[in-house]
Amino acid sequence: MTPHSSVVWLPVQGTRSEHERAVQQILAEKLGKLLGCPFIGDYSTSLPSGGRYYFLPDDTLVGDVSALGIDSNQDLFGGVVEHAFVATKAISHPLISEQSRHPDGWSESFALQVDQVTLPGFTAFDLDDAHSAGQRLLRDGPLRLKPVLARAGRGQQSINDLAELETALAALDAQTVREHGLVLEEELRQPYTYSVGQITVAGVTLSYYGSQHLTRDNHGHSVYGGSELIMVRGDYLALMALTMPRAARLALQQARIYELAAFEAYPGLFASRRNYDVACGESRTGKQRCGVLEQSWRVGGASPAEIFALEAFVDDPALRQLHASTFEHYGDIPPPRGAICLYQGHDDELGLLSKYVKVERT
Repeated sequence: MTPHSSVVWLPVQGTRSEHERAVQQILAEKLGKLLGCPFIGDYSTSLPSGGRYYFLPDDTLVGDVSALGIDSNQDLFGGVVEHAFVATKAISHPLISEQSRHPDGWSESFALQVDQVTLPGFTAFDLDDAHSAGQRLLRDGPLRLKPVLARAGRGQQSINDLAELETALAALDAQTVREHGLVLEEELRQPYTYSVGQITVAGVTLSYYGSQHLTRDNHGHSVYGGSELIMVRGDYLALMALTMPRAARLALQQARIYELAAFEAYPGLFASRRNYDVACGESRTGKQRCGVLEQSWRVGGASPAEIFALEAFVDDPALRQLHASTFEHYGDIPPPRGAICLYQGHDDELGLLSKYVKVERT
């Protein structure tokens, strides 16, 4: 296969924040080093013809991207799906009924296949369906209302009764729900969130498991605060060979089932970066629950740990395992000892924010 001539950043979301651009530029430069080619900036149609680019999109790509020269997971850091909803948490749950509104390409069989590895919940593409789904879930306790496009846990609401549900649904835009969907899911008490994932870049595959932690942003909201990951050279089988806590092994098994079902149900999907959030906790009725919350086939919060770890594995072919972490700090908080600063500044929307990455031999 012809080597890539350069790495380019591909904007999908539109406007990027300063901190996202700063971190993604560092990651793009690292990817260029690993691939043996330079990072030349944003992709545009004015770039020289004949170049074979390796892409770093800021979101999952949708549809036919062959015109860009993206033919497989070797051509990008992230993923490609046939339909936009496949890239969101909407796919994780079934519809409330066979007659429920849903987008073209929707696979009800996928939701049924992963029913035992996800939390009780429903996806709705209509506010009336969302109301019916919420009513059913509230019989067993509180639920969590989750907009499917939000990231880092933002925009989610805890719903305790029918009145709260109706108030929350009334505040939503019906067209947005019809276009993108809405998730209603059983709420867990003090959930512990595991991360399971795999990346393949420059012919090297790394797999990992670990945990996420939450923090308070400058507005007092509970949001993603970083990840701590145990990474190994190789596929999920190499990861399964490690000694790990029982709950972590269950999370890994559930993520693998979810991933296999997704690739079967949505054959247009391919990805070089796959990440799954798996929550374990207790329902309000006292039942122990563990289930996949969502997938990420795009550059994400854990990607600095993934790519900096990949660099360490490439530099040392004998390396088999290491520990990699990311940190997101709001306000004036000292950096973690031994961490590399990726960004430190004032975001117009989020306020003072710092991002760090740390890689350690185990």
